[in-house]
Amino acid sequence: MSKPLGIMLVDDQPERAEMVGRQLRAAGYRLLVQLTSAEGLLQHVDAHRPDIVLIDIESPDRDILESLTIINRQNPTPVAMFSARGGSDFISRAVEAGVSAYMAEGMSAERVAPAIEIAMAQFRNFQQLRQSLERTQKQLQERKTIERAKGLLMARKGLDEDAAHRTLRNIAMNSNSTMLAVAEQIINHLQSQP
Repeated sequence: MSKPLGIMLVDDQPERAEMVGRQLRAAGYRLLVQLTSAEGLLQHVDAHRPDIVLIDIESPDRDILESLTIINRQNPTPVAMFSARGGSDFISRAVEAGVSAYMAEGMSAERVAPAIEIAMAQFRNFQQLRQSLERTQKQLQERKTIERAKGLLMARKGLDEDAAHRTLRNIAMNSNSTMLAVAEQIINHLQSQP
């Protein structure tokens, strides 16, 4: 059985926060910390490592979005934001900052569980896309390095493309190394020569 989700609740209305906190605990969530403002949000996320952050602030500002951007970059964490402050510009900036689910109305006990599910699903999807993009970028960079090494072999050693590729592959196999490592060594070696 998995451990219940740990939640950080940021709500500037203490009575509502108490009610939502009770509801969360009754639903089996772990309420790690309850904050009345987003001040020090970065430090709190770092200290408590929540599974999700729920934010309901009357007037969320640029500082919150900046904190969420840093959290999203350094310690990606699902965030569900509840705010009566609408406007497509603010919502777009919130999503760019890392908000996984944006609810255009204030937080209520009955809306919390669905918001958590939405935020967690959106966050997982985004992380999978991010990882896929990073893998693709890494593969592309590796391919560019190998192509560059082949180009240098072709120019400096008078090989055709197939022969340059075979040379890289044979060196890699004989040295029990990767083609990328061999390509990097060839680039360093051939570029250092006049």
